Amino acid sequence: MATTATTYLSNPTVMIGAVDVTAMCSSATLTVGFDSLESTSFGDSGHLYVKGLQSVSVELTLFNFYGAGSAEATLFAAAGTGTTTLVISPAGASESATNPEYTITNAMMAMFTPINGAVGELSTVTASFTGGTFARDITP
Repeated sequence: MATTATTYLSNPTVMIGAVDVTAMCSSATLTVGFDSLESTSFGDSGHLYVKGLQSVSVELTLFNFYGAGSAEATLFAAAGTGTTTLVISPAGASESATNPEYTITNAMMAMFTPINGAVGELSTVTASFTGGTFARDITP
């Protein structure tokens, strides 16, 4: 059931390192959480878990083009490094309780497809980042 607190993503921001890819990005999915570590011991009547390491994944769909500052050049520089910083917020650059900014550091993009398209279609590239750590900022 929808409420008045639903969010319509009309102006998110997406940064890969120092490159603002917002104008190239058509889709962003950020999943954050923690590994579940089982701590069940003798005498417990059910499985018990405790929080483990942070778990992060980011999936971006970008319109592809080539040259300095392009999606292809930005992703090529990030491929395989395991040191990529991503900054994502749902509604512009001003952080607040209703617009949290997530910073993911040391993310890894193992591979990407620099050439993807068909005749008569826009070329897109999907970038999948995993790992690293996340921080949530709501400070204006």
